Amino acid sequence: MKGLFKAIKGIFMAIYRVIDKIIVTPISRLIFNIGEYLRVHNLKIDYIISRPNFIIYVSLILAVIMFLLIDSRVITLVESEAEVITNVPVKANYNEEAYVVEGIPETVDIVLIGRKGDISLAKQLGTNTVILDLSDYEARDSAYKVYLTYTKSIDSINYKLDPSYVSVTIKDKISVTRTIDYDLVNVDSLNERLSVENVELSKSEVVVKGSKDAIDKIATVKALIDLKDNSLNDAGTYDIDNIPLLAYDSKGKIIEDVEIVPVTLTASVTLDTYSKNVPIEVLTTGKLVTGKAIASILINNSNSHSVTVYGEQETISGISSVPVTVNVDGQGASGTKSYNVTINRPTGVRSLSETKANITVTFGDEKQKEVNVSTIASKNLASGLTANIVGTNNINVIVKGVQSVIDNVSDSNINAYIDLEGYSAGEYDVDVKIDNNDPKLNYVVQSTVKVRISNN
Repeated sequence: MKGLFKAIKGIFMAIYRVIDKIIVTPISRLIFNIGEYLRVHNLKIDYIISRPNFIIYVSLILAVIMFLLIDSRVITLVESEAEVITNVPVKANYNEEAYVVEGIPETVDIVLIGRKGDISLAKQLGTNTVILDLSDYEARDSAYKVYLTYTKSIDSINYKLDPSYVSVTIKDKISVTRTIDYDLVNVDSLNERLSVENVELSKSEVVVKGSKDAIDKIATVKALIDLKDNSLNDAGTYDIDNIPLLAYDSKGKIIEDVEIVPVTLTASVTLDTYSKNVPIEVLTTGKLVTGKAIASILINNSNSHSVTVYGEQETISGISSVPVTVNVDGQGASGTKSYNVTINRPTGVRSLSETKANITVTFGDEKQKEVNVSTIASKNLASGLTANIVGTNNINVIVKGVQSVIDNVSDSNINAYIDLEGYSAGEYDVDVKIDNNDPKLNYVVQSTVKVRISNN
């Protein structure tokens, strides 16, 4: 206990020595000098100055005067500073059930001007919320000029808002009922062998609130169903919650200034696997050397090869084959040519059972024969028109290929046609074409037929 008292005594003695050195001694020296000056000049105030408490009273009075001067900023020890608080949120007060307000800024900046210590304290105490009070305003066509307000937390600080006022338009809020559509988002994140079979929304209609101008812009309201979910990894039915709703205009732009009730909904999404086996179709580009033709094409050492395609049922039902292309330009001199090809997914197909294949092309000497064709089809004839061939249908077609291939070609194997796209009623001489999907064969036809086109 004695040690504690001794320590406290030492602290007070240290404070006393500091005060004595900084305040008492300088003031005493000043008063002593004044007294000497008065004594030398025979001014009789020695009695007042020589009193023991005089120096203490004068020191106290001077200290109080100094404090008052500094506190009232007559004497400024620290210069004023300015600091900007950015992105301060704006809170608008108005009847949200009755009105729609356009032009309210999300945030503003506040400039604080004052002493650094006061600014720091103001930042700690301030709520940093700017108020836009529209409670006494009503709807009208023209805009209002309204000043923003901010509650001062410290009176010694000057607050300036940027901007200090805004122009807002107040409109009556109306409500309409709209049917909901949906969009699937992040479909590529779904398992490649899964596809969406069915979607059922928890609501078919929603209430949309907003100004008449905004409501009139709405072309559709959509629920955005996000398929990027690790739980959607197998066929089955899944419930997806908290699906956001958005309103779009006719150009697909989101309309921000409307309120949709409810804000979100739930969807039941059914996933399934649809697949189909289709053959690989080999196509060729380029020209063989003169006198050569393709004798055979093997896919993975087989005359035919199929792959499984996965995707939406409607899409894959229309796919009859998967094409791959090989370049045979300048080939034929050697007996065979092998190609390692990538099997590309047709449009709409989500996955393939295989993505690589080996194509082996065998070449041989080109032969030819002439085949008489009697059946000629018409393509691309406009609706409301009828086409008839005038005269004979028989034409001669030269078939080229290796002998073993052309021996199997007959009239029934050749698909001859005339393309009538763009033709109107009248009589025309039209070239005959051959629809050829076999890269082992080439057809030469130089015939035209007379066609009479008439209105139905």
